[in-house]
Amino acid sequence: MAPLLPSSVFASLLLLILLCVSPSAIHAGGDRIPSTLDGPFEPVTVPFDLSLRGNAVDLPDTDPRVVRRVNGFEPEQISVSLSANHDSVWISWVTGKHRYPLRHEAKGKSLVYSQLYPFEGLQNYTSGIIHHARLTGLRPDTMYYYRCGDPSIGAMSDIYSFRTMPASGPKSYPRKIAIFGDLGLTYNTTATISHVKSNNPDLVVLVGDVCYANLYLTNGTGADCYSCSFSNTPIHETYQPRWDYWGRFMQDLIAKVPIMVVEGNHEIEPQVGGQTFVSYSSRFAFPSEESGSRSTFYYSFNAGGIHFVMLGAYISYDHSSEQYRWLERDLANVDRSITPWLVAVWHPPWYNSYNAHYREVECMRVEMEELIYSYGVDIVFNGHVHAYERSNRVYNYTLDPCGPVYITVGDGGNREKMAVEHADEPGECPEPSTTADEYMGGFCAANFTTGPAAGNFCWDRQPDFSAFRESSFGHGILEVKNETWALWKWHRNQDAVSEVGDQIYIVRQPERCLRTAPQTRQWIADL
Repeated sequence: MAPLLPSSVFASLLLLILLCVSPSAIHAGGDRIPSTLDGPFEPVTVPFDLSLRGNAVDLPDTDPRVVRRVNGFEPEQISVSLSANHDSVWISWVTGKHRYPLRHEAKGKSLVYSQLYPFEGLQNYTSGIIHHARLTGLRPDTMYYYRCGDPSIGAMSDIYSFRTMPASGPKSYPRKIAIFGDLGLTYNTTATISHVKSNNPDLVVLVGDVCYANLYLTNGTGADCYSCSFSNTPIHETYQPRWDYWGRFMQDLIAKVPIMVVEGNHEIEPQVGGQTFVSYSSRFAFPSEESGSRSTFYYSFNAGGIHFVMLGAYISYDHSSEQYRWLERDLANVDRSITPWLVAVWHPPWYNSYNAHYREVECMRVEMEELIYSYGVDIVFNGHVHAYERSNRVYNYTLDPCGPVYITVGDGGNREKMAVEHADEPGECPEPSTTADEYMGGFCAANFTTGPAAGNFCWDRQPDFSAFRESSFGHGILEVKNETWALWKWHRNQDAVSEVGDQIYIVRQPERCLRTAPQTRQWIADL
């Protein structure tokens, strides 16, 4: 990665209005939406709709939504990301590669990265100048207007706006948070993002697998290589302009709504010198330093009364790792009287009943699940599996009213189509030795020793931990109502925007599940 360059953001920040929103009243009875208090639920599988196989086709580079629409050194691919707390955000954008003296309206950094392949016939890539500028001293739940660019050469963006997060507190929450993963840049992606926009979220969380640049050849053609084996080169190729296409397509949403991203396997992107994740780490702004992390792979932030922990599955996570020690410190510093809700996000799911990626992340689960459970994480969001699945509350494969609800939303619309086979169906249980991922710590999955699947690697029916599953592209909306009730809705792409495929109130029970310290914690789940 090239050395950092000077940067600036010319930002017109205008205070519009400060809103104080009271939590909505919750009535579990009468609204016909179940809550986790009604669980655990009998497993439900919605039959796969064969008509949904189509349209998993990427947008071409000629589509007007992905072509470059700015001139000269004007900013493009503009996005907003949160810092650790409400009083600060990051503005990111990309410009041409010529350097000019820049004045500093807000302190930031600029960088250029390269994706290098030292093999004949492969084309290297150098990005435009990527700028990240942090705005500080912002007021909570306030609309700000901004422009970015270099006024000294007349290269300025249009005026955009964003709303800051509410101040942290037990009665203060974003109105809607959109959550999805494995997005890509297909016609299904466009449907997903269209539906997301119609829900008017205050925050977007992308749980990994961004643009799938590694499904394209790097020989100058940018040819779709979904089925290639890459046998002619020792490095799996990527076509980096797909990142630029994605940034242009997403700008209309994420220049106005903050986006927080965690890495997925399609962001590994190996290149010369053993470098990985360079595009991911360069293109997004992360509140790593603000949250005490030294990595773009794991960090945390507050969104009102919610504390989000973003974790990396593709770097070390064992008890001696820097990530694990950071997570211990971060969780220990969470004040549940200020941020009652604790939400964790990483890419590959621990609890997954689909054949795709079945029990692939057992090593991470073995290392981290006890810590996640002991601090009372309420919800876990994952992607990786290209389908939707919501769990009952679970810990160590056992139904537990104090365990998190695990939700897989890897159905954003990517090129690889949907996961439709389940590991509990005849002939679909994978051979155990094939389930490990080389980037996730080796093989840790073994036959179950207790429960209905004891002695087997897979269940012979939908597992008890799996409350609801359906193969369909879509996205989810999280609406935290107060310190104990949150409404989760999953929207199918093929349905009208007003329809949802799954919805449930997720209810915290701190008086039942939380104690003062993990090492002395007593679980009273039998009350």
